[in-house]
Amino acid sequence: MSHSLFIADLHLSPSSPKLFQKFQNFLEGPAREATALYILGDLFETWVGDDDIPSPFNQKVVSALATLTQQGTQLFYLHGNRDFLLGNKFAKACGATHLADPTILILEDGVRTLLTHGDQLCTEDEAYQAWRKQVRSVTWQRKVMTLPIEERYKIAQEATTMSTQAKKKKTLAIMDVTLQAVIELLRKNDYPRLIHGHTHRPARHTYRLDDNTCERWVLTDWNSRKGGYLKCDENGCQALPF
Repeated sequence: MSHSLFIADLHLSPSSPKLFQKFQNFLEGPAREATALYILGDLFETWVGDDDIPSPFNQKVVSALATLTQQGTQLFYLHGNRDFLLGNKFAKACGATHLADPTILILEDGVRTLLTHGDQLCTEDEAYQAWRKQVRSVTWQRKVMTLPIEERYKIAQEATTMSTQAKKKKTLAIMDVTLQAVIELLRKNDYPRLIHGHTHRPARHTYRLDDNTCERWVLTDWNSRKGGYLKCDENGCQALPF
């Protein structure tokens, strides 16, 4: 049966070898049997540019994804807040297709489905949204990519440290998606199903909007102890652990 899988927020890094092994097992298991795999952002904890593909860890990840696509599974990804510098060289190296955020497609059950990383829906976190606007600008990214890889890693580490400190001062509600932002997105796109990650709060939500019923799936994050994916086929979607 044709089916698609969705994952997000793995935050792969050289410091988490058990997590990479879990991901590789997933690629060799459920993902290999799927028609398509969609990665909805933050595959990597840090990505400083496609010129860093040859580094040993990044090469392992790219090779694992390339093996998957060579075996017949289609691979799609969109940017997260940690790996927004993933580019065309990465896509070519692993046989993936980059998707705009958001993207709408029709899944196996015929339901129009909108895919997004999810961070743009956290509208109450104004400091984060200002940062997101800056780093997603072409001007900023071109400037950063002129720096040596070592300098880019330093900038990424500083940003991670600042983000960790800032989260300690924020409420959980501020760091979650804003209901009004979700409603506006659903209305704007003619009431689709919504799938996203980013918040690390896996769940299925349903809304009744203007005589339309919409569902919102939040993907789970991964670590060495847990993981999971959303499977969608002609019967609908279900969240499965891995």
